[in-house]
Amino acid sequence: MIAESSRLLLVEDDLTLGKMVDDFLTGHGFRVRWESNGTRALGLIDSKNFDILILDIGLPGMDGIQICRTVRDKFSGPIIMLTARGDEIDEVVCLEVGADDFISKPVRPRALLARLKVHLRRERFQSEQTASSRLEIDGLIIDSHSRTVRQRLECGTEKILNVTTAEFDLLLFLMQSAGEVVGRKEIYERIQGFAYDGVDRSIDLRVSRLRKKLGDDPGNPKRIKSVRGVGYIFAIET
Repeated sequence: MIAESSRLLLVEDDLTLGKMVDDFLTGHGFRVRWESNGTRALGLIDSKNFDILILDIGLPGMDGIQICRTVRDKFSGPIIMLTARGDEIDEVVCLEVGADDFISKPVRPRALLARLKVHLRRERFQSEQTASSRLEIDGLIIDSHSRTVRQRLECGTEKILNVTTAEFDLLLFLMQSAGEVVGRKEIYERIQGFAYDGVDRSIDLRVSRLRKKLGDDPGNPKRIKSVRGVGYIFAIET
């Protein structure tokens, strides 16, 4: 069972929904810790070793957006947000603060389970890539085994870049395809594991966040360049 022994923190203050999700995921092999208060949940994230987080946006104490923003730089696992159905603003904000995915309410347990399995398969696949794990392009070093990104500085030292799980996977895919244009549809289906609906902005938002972290000028990017109407290309200096 792919979920076996995966430690999951569910933060949801709706008692009916929380119990339903807790029971369902526990029945499918997850070790679930359910918390209804955002502030207490933050303390758990700091003190426990969870593999994945599910955060509702509207919570007492500290809301899900605040939690995600606070823990994103130090929590490397997937973060899934629960949002109001069709609320595009919530979805955009979730991605901007570093969430890997979002599920619209009302939550469908089997759809949630499918999303979790996709993220866990991706994590497991990446952890198994022990051979030829290191890739370096123009001073940017990515290691799929340790899942780290480092940037070589002009002074000769290296700086570790804090990237989210989804940002790491996107950057790795782009670097592995360096010099080639890759379409949004191809990127989305490779990274997310779902069919592209043609309107999802998550890839564009993650590219924007990566550019900032790489120090890439958004007005004239040198590393991750946009190809109008198609997608992106990780450029190689010549």
